[in-house]
Amino acid sequence: MEFFEKVSIKTSEKEIRERITFDNLEKLSGSMFVMNHSRNRAIVGTVWGEFTLQRDLIKNGLRFSLLQCPNAFTFTITTDHPPHQNRILIHLTVNREGVDPEFLTELTEFAADWKTGLENHFRP
Repeated sequence: MEFFEKVSIKTSEKEIRERITFDNLEKLSGSMFVMNHSRNRAIVGTVWGEFTLQRDLIKNGLRFSLLQCPNAFTFTITTDHPPHQNRILIHLTVNREGVDPEFLTELTEFAADWKTGLENHFRP
């Protein structure tokens, strides 16, 4: 399954990469807290438990993956996708065709939480 949130903020790939780091992750999302981190990996706590969070640079932004997650949960934060170049796109995926209602609620709340965090963090 996949989920999307759109954030009406014009930014750049460079700015996304520089401003979304493990050092400020908790300011961006109340859905995760960082226990420790290195350059591209962090141990994070989530509503689903403790995981290794991998941060990868991708075209137009970042990809985050919960490495031990049984649902292969991944989310990207990107920009500059025509025709919507004036927004940030949050894209979440899990390796399930369907999920139970509780998990669906948790995933949509996770996406909404990131949207709010990005709006607050990127607005002047």
